[in-house]
Amino acid sequence: MNEKEIGEIRRRVRRDRSNMTTIYGCYVNGQKEIISEFSKSTGMMSENEAEKYFGLMKRTLSGSVGKNLIDITFRTAQVANSPEHKLLMDLRSSELKDREKRLELYCKIINSITFPEGFLILIGCDSYDVPFKSKDGESQLDASSEIYTYLLCAICPVKLAKPNLHYDADSKAFQDGGAVNVVSAPEAGFLFPAFDDRATNIYSSLYYTHSQKDNHPDLADALFCVQPPKPAAEQKKAFEALLTTS
Repeated sequence: MNEKEIGEIRRRVRRDRSNMTTIYGCYVNGQKEIISEFSKSTGMMSENEAEKYFGLMKRTLSGSVGKNLIDITFRTAQVANSPEHKLLMDLRSSELKDREKRLELYCKIINSITFPEGFLILIGCDSYDVPFKSKDGESQLDASSEIYTYLLCAICPVKLAKPNLHYDADSKAFQDGGAVNVVSAPEAGFLFPAFDDRATNIYSSLYYTHSQKDNHPDLADALFCVQPPKPAAEQKKAFEALLTTS
């Protein structure tokens, strides 16, 4: 996927623009135990809450293409018959309503990534009626080229914030708020299927990693059975070593 295609989908990740009616997820503690599992109706969320949830999901479509956003290509044999591709397709076709399939995905993620204080998994499904674009680049909203249905997943570390003082209106005094678990920006995530040439491509997925030094290869392997390319920093180091040797 190129920057324009990623940007087109990213602009949709808002309650007032997408058809993502439910956000599913689970909270996992530092011992890799599911503490809570949930499904939240986006229509029932307050404006502030919806902005936070969609904001976290949107972050998985940000960063540099090739560094933070990596194209994952499935082999033809995987698309024809493989459990990893079938799981993603089943989740997509059910619009995430199949709880057993969601739990299967959660377990894949939980077993392949670790955060000391736990993490939050968020996933949603959206259907985009892709407007036709003429040769001059103008969108024709009344002419659709296809419906692109995709999954968007964000994996967010949870960190224990330090206790701080806050103002309590009832007592009209500052009080100790105590330590709270705070959700951080996504560390990893994915979009499936890819939106290539503004069309559905089930042979590809877009994988997100916040760190350019560690792209969590174990997670990519668990989700796609594909190893992502080495992080840019490692590639640079290997190239410099090769030049030195030469």
